[in-house]
Amino acid sequence: MKKHIILFAALLLLCVSASAREIRLGIIGLDTSHSTAFSKLLNDPVSEDPYVRRFQVVAAYPYGTMTIESAAKRIPQYIEEVKTYGVEVVTSIAELLDRVDFVLIETNDGRLHLEQALEVFKAGKGCYIDKPLGATLGEVMAIYQVAEQYGTPVFSSSALRFSPENVWIRKGAYGPVKGADVYSPHHPEPTHPDFGYYGIHGVETLFTVMGTGCQEVVRMHTEEGDIVTGRWADGRLGTFRAIVTGPNLYGGTVIVADKAVPAGGYVGYLPLLHAILDFFETGIPPVGQEETLEMFAFMKASNMSLERGGRPVSLKEAIQAGRKDARKILKTLRRR
Repeated sequence: MKKHIILFAALLLLCVSASAREIRLGIIGLDTSHSTAFSKLLNDPVSEDPYVRRFQVVAAYPYGTMTIESAAKRIPQYIEEVKTYGVEVVTSIAELLDRVDFVLIETNDGRLHLEQALEVFKAGKGCYIDKPLGATLGEVMAIYQVAEQYGTPVFSSSALRFSPENVWIRKGAYGPVKGADVYSPHHPEPTHPDFGYYGIHGVETLFTVMGTGCQEVVRMHTEEGDIVTGRWADGRLGTFRAIVTGPNLYGGTVIVADKAVPAGGYVGYLPLLHAILDFFETGIPPVGQEETLEMFAFMKASNMSLERGGRPVSLKEAIQAGRKDARKILKTLRRR
């Protein structure tokens, strides 16, 4: 980690001249509203936000999924929208990397993230990868291994993690968390295992307030949605309700020593964006690798539980399966 921080500090000195010019950012993937939202926030010419005044999105490579129709059809519209914010649309990732200091991979399709991130890592650029970090636990493990190989820190997160209320709970403002019940929409996407594509918002909320240490999960499923219960090593229980039919709600209830407090919901992208920009300046990921891997193991174990009729599945077993998949992915990558 110290090596990564030193490398990032050196890179930042190269990126920012004595005249304190803006730090140049590039976006990969114009198939999600996150791309346009970040571009609008960062390129606002009248913003007084001190973060925004130091950074500028200067280039974007639009692709992006071509197989998830709901995302792919957004690309032409979002190309035109980012142009109105002064963003240059380029024809390749290589062209983008020549123009920027740091990269946000916003591609909606997690299956493309490893391939895209590999180009960024090879170029030595700091990289934020929007959710999902990878489509599967194995892909996530492979991304972290490749990032380490090239000495490039990386992190991924849902915006829900940085909801102010969730940050306060995480910092212990209400005392130790005894348990939590959270919820978010779940829009099943056949190309991704359950929850990884969208339900990850609720899973991220659960781990933000509960922390790591989940050992076992069970899952109950109907056409209306799912409930996944996790048992933590200290005996605490946390549940995630995935809403399939019904309102698009984000939130939950967190049990502390003497009361229940609400989990934070969606409050916009600016808190997440501040965390990303802090990461670019320091090289220190605000979300640790261990926690992100445990989240994906939680989701994988929940799918294994469903396949087994709702029987409990340990995260240890899910992690072992993920490592096996990661080895295959990395072996294929080395052959290219």
